[in-house]
Amino acid sequence: MIHPAPVTLEGHGLRLEPLLPAHEDALRAVVRDGGLWTLWFTSVPEPDRVGAYIAAALDGQAQGHMLPWVVRELTTGAIAGSTRYHDIVADIDRVEIGYTFYAKRWQRTHVNTACKLILFQHAFETLGCQVVGLRTDNFNFTSQRAIERLGAKKDGVLRHHQRRRDGTARDSVMYSVLASEWPDVKRHLTWRLDRYSPEAL
Repeated sequence: MIHPAPVTLEGHGLRLEPLLPAHEDALRAVVRDGGLWTLWFTSVPEPDRVGAYIAAALDGQAQGHMLPWVVRELTTGAIAGSTRYHDIVADIDRVEIGYTFYAKRWQRTHVNTACKLILFQHAFETLGCQVVGLRTDNFNFTSQRAIERLGAKKDGVLRHHQRRRDGTARDSVMYSVLASEWPDVKRHLTWRLDRYSPEAL
C-alpha cells in the first residue's frame, strides 16, 4: 500500500515544493498571467479565491486524498504554477495527477513535460504506484492533447461526472499510465526534454 506524504521533488530545472498558505501571493500572480480563471472548463481559481483554493487543497491533504505542490522554475526562481496528486486510493496503489495550471509565460515550454516526468517518477519509482491517472473536461481539448502527448492512454469518458466551478456538470475524459508502461513513458518524456523545443512539447 502506498504512503504519499509531502515532499520536495527536484529535476529538469524545476522544484516541486509542498503547497503552503505562504504561496498565496505567488499563485495569485500565476492565475493573473493570462487570466487563467476565465476558462470555464478548468478548476483554476479566481485571484481572490486563491486562498480558499489552497485551504481546500491542504484539507484534502490532511484527509489523505490529495498531495499538492507549487512548481518553481529554477533558472528564474519564479513560481510557474501548481499541481497535485488527487483521488489517492492508497490500498490499490493509485494516484491521479491534476489540478495543474501554469502562468501563461510558462505554457508551451519544458515546464509541463518536466513536471509530469517528476511526478510520474515519484509515483512509480518511490511510492510504488501501479497506475497513475489523469482526467480533464471533455471541452478542454488543449489539456486532452497535452495528456496524450505524455504517452497516457485514454480509458474512456465518464458522463455527467463532476461539477464545474460555474455549477454545470462536466463529462470527464479519463487517461492512465500503468506501472508496466512506465519505462516506455519515461523514455518518451526524457527524449522530449532532451530535444526540447516549444513545438515538440
